[in-house]
Amino acid sequence: MLNEREIESCYLGQFIPVHYHHNMLMDHNRMHSFKSAIFHAVKPGAKVLELGGGTGVLSFFAAQQADKVYCVEFNPDMVREARRFLAMNENGHKVEVVHADAFDYLPPEPVDIVICEMIHVGMLREKQVEVIEAFKRRYLARFGGPLPVFLPEAVIMAVQPLQAEYDFEGFHAPIIQFQPTNVVYPGTVELAQPGVYSILDFSQPVDSLIAWEGQFLVEKAGSLNALRFITKNVLSIIEERGTTIDWLNHYMTLPLARAIEVQPGDIVQVSFAYRAGGSIPSLEASIRTEVVAKYEEQVAQRAAEAVFA
Repeated sequence: MLNEREIESCYLGQFIPVHYHHNMLMDHNRMHSFKSAIFHAVKPGAKVLELGGGTGVLSFFAAQQADKVYCVEFNPDMVREARRFLAMNENGHKVEVVHADAFDYLPPEPVDIVICEMIHVGMLREKQVEVIEAFKRRYLARFGGPLPVFLPEAVIMAVQPLQAEYDFEGFHAPIIQFQPTNVVYPGTVELAQPGVYSILDFSQPVDSLIAWEGQFLVEKAGSLNALRFITKNVLSIIEERGTTIDWLNHYMTLPLARAIEVQPGDIVQVSFAYRAGGSIPSLEASIRTEVVAKYEEQVAQRAAEAVFA
């Protein structure tokens, strides 16, 4: 019988179907970015741990230079898949696929790199933050410092006000949309520039509570009826070049409960709060948007101030 955590995992991405992992293998941007970052971060002779290994592909990348890779996977179907695939690939013998819960597992020896790709837009649904923070505590208690390098090293999250298209052949349906980042969407109007609302640095303690309140200067007229959430994963920092290897999740566009008509020059205030690993509805329920300054009112106020100056 499944325990409470295992039941929750079925809903939070850790027991996603096998074919979903297969689709990730066909995502060129994801695969190329992770391969580049792992090849940069993993030095010859390194020891590597992957938490949530899926098909084992990221552990395979690491094994091309590492001496040893521990690939931890909780889903028994994926454990079988990873072992099958790794047996077909060069240096797959360096990878030990461990059937265990990433919340509890510790490697038998210190490691240099920890790969954890439990990544969802906005750090929602999947438990990456909780898994990494729990791992840090266990690792320090067992081995002392320093901590390994984590991959991704950091996550930058932003939000953007939109006018989104919710007409589907005449059928109006305000739905959550996940969209590739390299596609132009004719029905979408970007009403303001994106604003960064959180930066998570995994080399430091990370708070699972993500709360933000900020303002946007509206650049285009439209109906503010959605927010686009943008998640940029800083997979590896190349210090010698002052650059990073990044991977962008698909955009996540959430419809608002109430649309707001806006004009260029208006100031819109947005706030929300949620916990990393929480549900999308928990974020949706917390969103608040309002126009705090209309452009016409700002012009009138400045004119009045000029008269009495």
